[in-house]
Amino acid sequence: HKYLSKKSIKMKLAIATLLAGSAAAFAPSKVAQTSTSLQSAYENELGVIEPTGFFDPLGLSEGIDQETFDQYRAAELKHGRVAQLAVIGYVVQESTRFPFDIAPGLPCAEVPNGVAAIDAIPSLGWAQMIFFIGAVDYWGFLGDFDAGKPDLEPEELEKRKLQELQHGRLAMLATMELFRHDSQNLVSPGFDGLDNLITGLPFIYN
Repeated sequence: HKYLSKKSIKMKLAIATLLAGSAAAFAPSKVAQTSTSLQSAYENELGVIEPTGFFDPLGLSEGIDQETFDQYRAAELKHGRVAQLAVIGYVVQESTRFPFDIAPGLPCAEVPNGVAAIDAIPSLGWAQMIFFIGAVDYWGFLGDFDAGKPDLEPEELEKRKLQELQHGRLAMLATMELFRHDSQNLVSPGFDGLDNLITGLPFIYN
């Protein structure tokens, strides 16, 4: 069928893009001659841990000042938090649906899981999500959550910050793999021989 063929090509391109992005993240830097003085300027920053140590294969820290580095770190933290929500969303949608319409006449319960939802959600639904996310990011509606924030010793606070960074990094890798696996399964249903996407948590399907 012509429609299925076009859809298959579209999804294959999406998978190729995801794989290319994943490969780029771990590709060796074209600028391998990062200076020792530059590296030492950031090698003691939070997040530099074994076994990778100071890991900057693309040389993004080359020639930048502390303010720019702090902006990059804030972006990494934000992306990690979003990725953690994405992983949770992937798990929750396998067993739960919100009891409202994401767009007039389209209940959340009728929207398919994962990347298949991209074509199912109408323009109005996408507009709602983009506007809300953009507003939160631009105007900072959510701000800094003081409620429930623990009063920690500096050493323990540093440890917790490192844990959040590490959890975010793991979640970004997990999100990329979920996208890849889900996209491939959409193009070739049942390619993995598994009945469910989240095989590590079989109890959510009971």
